[in-house]
Amino acid sequence: MSGFAGFTLRRAVGAVVTLLAISVIVYVVFYATPGNVAQITCGPRCSPEQVHQVAQQLRLDDPLYLRYWHFLQGILVGQDYSTGTSVEHCSAPCLGLSYQSDQQVMQVILTKLPVSLSLVFGAMVLWLLLGVGTGVLSAWRRGRFTERALTGVTLAGVATPSFVIGLVLMIVVCGQLELLPFPEYVSFSDDPEQWMWNLLLPWLTLALSEAAYFARMTRASMLETLAEDHIRTFRAYGVGERSIVGRHALRGALAPIIALNANDFGAMVGGAVLTETLFGLPGIGQELVHAVNVVDLPVVVGMVLVIGFFVVLANAVADVLYAVADRRVVLT
Repeated sequence: MSGFAGFTLRRAVGAVVTLLAISVIVYVVFYATPGNVAQITCGPRCSPEQVHQVAQQLRLDDPLYLRYWHFLQGILVGQDYSTGTSVEHCSAPCLGLSYQSDQQVMQVILTKLPVSLSLVFGAMVLWLLLGVGTGVLSAWRRGRFTERALTGVTLAGVATPSFVIGLVLMIVVCGQLELLPFPEYVSFSDDPEQWMWNLLLPWLTLALSEAAYFARMTRASMLETLAEDHIRTFRAYGVGERSIVGRHALRGALAPIIALNANDFGAMVGGAVLTETLFGLPGIGQELVHAVNVVDLPVVVGMVLVIGFFVVLANAVADVLYAVADRRVVLT
């Protein structure tokens, strides 16, 4: 097996182990804490008979390790749920059943997930273009007016909350200038053009605040790389400054950018609550807040696991990108 393939396999195995550890922690935190777990899971409006049925479904009389195994088995191969009058099969990956809405948790998540992924993917493209481009230009023009102006802009971006940026964009772009309609989510499969136009302001809202962090990170990494010996050697041999910055310094500064992007992408899948709420986007974050408010425990657990999955997946992809950008990583 080649070094790169072995490295990728090790990272994949590590990601699976991390996901198992997350599932254990989440299950213990939510289902092994003191209190009437069956009552909390079923909801405040459940009758004693329904609470007893949920307790049997969760197998609360079994030891904790057997209860977790049953939970894990549902994720891997699926399981059956009794609704009182019939038995409903929940296909893998089965994250449970919401006893308050009578929906499978995975169905709830799959309904909301495309909205969050649409928001995060589009915003990610913008924050990488804006943030990395601004950071590279700021490092290239170090000590000049351009650097000072860009530094001031990025500091303003870091200090301004995303909901303030979103409100200003809606007031100016939609209200005063009337360049765009007020955002209303449209599915990509229904109308790709309207999908893009309606997500443009949410993308900008999320991207502008995140781009400021990427600009500062890129600038610091670029300045550190530009001060290294091999860059001075390139300059001594007469290599052009644009080639040095674009081909050599930027590649050496990619590692922290990839790491920050992986963490931000995974966290934003369920963490862009303010942006989703401000623009009325029915995504994962908004649904998670609703589930917490109504104490819909199975949905909360399922959402936390899915968000954890995307965080682990994003970091695993980042590790592979490390190896692509710098083959020395494969040897570590």
